[in-house]
Amino acid sequence: MIRVLCVDDHRIVRDGIELIISREPDMRVLASPARGEHAVASYVQHHPDVTLMDLQLGAMSGLDAIQAIRGLDANARIIVLTMYEGDEHIHRALSAGAATYLLKDSLPDDLIRMVREVHAGHRPVPPEVQARLDARAAHPTLTAREAQVMQLVADGHRNKEIATELGISEETVQVH
Repeated sequence: MIRVLCVDDHRIVRDGIELIISREPDMRVLASPARGEHAVASYVQHHPDVTLMDLQLGAMSGLDAIQAIRGLDANARIIVLTMYEGDEHIHRALSAGAATYLLKDSLPDDLIRMVREVHAGHRPVPPEVQARLDARAAHPTLTAREAQVMQLVADGHRNKEIATELGISEETVQVH
């Protein structure tokens, strides 16, 4: 039995994923937390085989939750399941320790296949994700705005403070 933790801030998404997974005789969802800090606590409580993790979760992001879980268990198998297609999101998630990155518009069969592959210890990368990583590798330099955001992060500013100071949204800060 592959035991899955499903982390997403939208109830309907969690319910849909649980329905997809419950159709598989060898899989079950152990818990479905909506926030990053609850994801870490649920991971500690249930020790799932595979964790599905959204990136936008409130105060503690999915990226922060991945880092916290991997800090507790270096062997944790985490699949990012998100709608964010940006190459920097993909790079950061994989660098934080996610096994792979799957977009929410993927087919249910792709999700099930990825869960099985990650459970088996593989790190499959869908072709569209690999294409974004390849494009990122071709242009590794930061833009002036990205460098500005990075300096503010290095100075200890939070995303909300950076957004206010630069007159951009918090989401744009996260992308940078």
